[in-house]
Amino acid sequence: MCCKQISCLGIIGALILSVGFITDVQAFSSTKRLGTTPKPKVVEIIENKVYLNTLSWTEVISEAPWEKRAGLQVVHLDEKFYLMGGRSPLERIRFVGESTLHGDVWVSDDGANWTQVLDTNDDTHWPARAYFKAVKKGKYMYVLGGQNFTPLCIPSGPCVPNSTFFNDVWRSEDGINWTFLGNAPWEGRAGLSAVVKGNRIYVFGGSKNDDSALTGGPPVREYFNDVWSSVDGTNWKLETGEAPWSKRAGAATTVKDGYIYLIGGEAGFTCDSSAAPPEDNQGPPSGFQECALPYFNDVWRSKNGKHWHLVTQDAGWLARPGHQCGVLYDRIVCFGGFGIPINPTDVQTSRDGKTWEQLVMPPWNVGFDPSLIKYDFAIAETGNPYFFQNKAIYTFGGDRELFLPLGDIGEDGKYDNSLNFGKVDADVWKFSK
Repeated sequence: MCCKQISCLGIIGALILSVGFITDVQAFSSTKRLGTTPKPKVVEIIENKVYLNTLSWTEVISEAPWEKRAGLQVVHLDEKFYLMGGRSPLERIRFVGESTLHGDVWVSDDGANWTQVLDTNDDTHWPARAYFKAVKKGKYMYVLGGQNFTPLCIPSGPCVPNSTFFNDVWRSEDGINWTFLGNAPWEGRAGLSAVVKGNRIYVFGGSKNDDSALTGGPPVREYFNDVWSSVDGTNWKLETGEAPWSKRAGAATTVKDGYIYLIGGEAGFTCDSSAAPPEDNQGPPSGFQECALPYFNDVWRSKNGKHWHLVTQDAGWLARPGHQCGVLYDRIVCFGGFGIPINPTDVQTSRDGKTWEQLVMPPWNVGFDPSLIKYDFAIAETGNPYFFQNKAIYTFGGDRELFLPLGDIGEDGKYDNSLNFGKVDADVWKFSK
């Protein structure tokens, strides 16, 4: 950012306490009780002056003390990060995706120094799981849904994943003491979406049953496009049994300007190679057989979870699941995700979900090497939404595994998974000024 821009930001920031701020404070105060807290207009003006290409990626820690993992969740509550759950691939596997499942909880003030406060085997809280959601509302964090990878083994035969798909809801103030709020009326699912808007928790989308790309057979994976909401995590209301967007899992979600945004996702991991290739600007290596992947790059938004509006059918970037979107300086920021044959290296930003701009640099300082791009990582946003201290998007862990065919079975009855074993991370990064 040029000196002139920086000076303007400083001057405008100083004027917050004088020019026009009293009116904004009155508006803020009058809506706080209703659970809707719009930003003061002057804050929006300042945020719009921030040029996102001047922000940088900083590695907070390259290898945290928690085990490398994907499908984890992180909540930023009372100025602390709470990291929990996820899966870590095994080096020797009986089926694709066999993993160690985590139910531990770690806490950090800064993302660099971590303390474990709960062990996976502690039976006073939720069972170990991955691909679940954790959200914060008021003084509580909530855990919702997810799956494990319980094996189903035929005597003297193969093993396949036979996951339990959860619909339980748990709540905690400190990450240590958890209260079981019951099983929700929505079907158990993984890869679900969950956000908090106003005074309600919204749960939507996701899937159940393991993908045939992993199991090689039935039961068929089922996808959802229902939307549920709850004030307390115990009593749930069905907002719509079938939203207008396609059934999917692995979508990114965020809340901005009073809207819930649903962005991208998938309805399957692999595709029919005989199908027509998609049109995009990030094509695969020469000689690769393209196919129509069942991935999305549409954008939808809703104020209440019941009525949805299509913002754009095609956001103009490579369709993907496993990405994340946060809000920073009044822009939606999306990055990461899974792709075949390569993961997308772009960072996309938008003020409204319709018009998108790609930032110059890829995430995590990876250069343009798609093999280093993560998916199924966790993010947390920090900073006061009405001021400018410590505004950042943090990322935690993530996956870089590939879809690889099983090799020869060993004498131990297991397959070598060494190529994927090391392709999950225990790092923490932040994207900020």
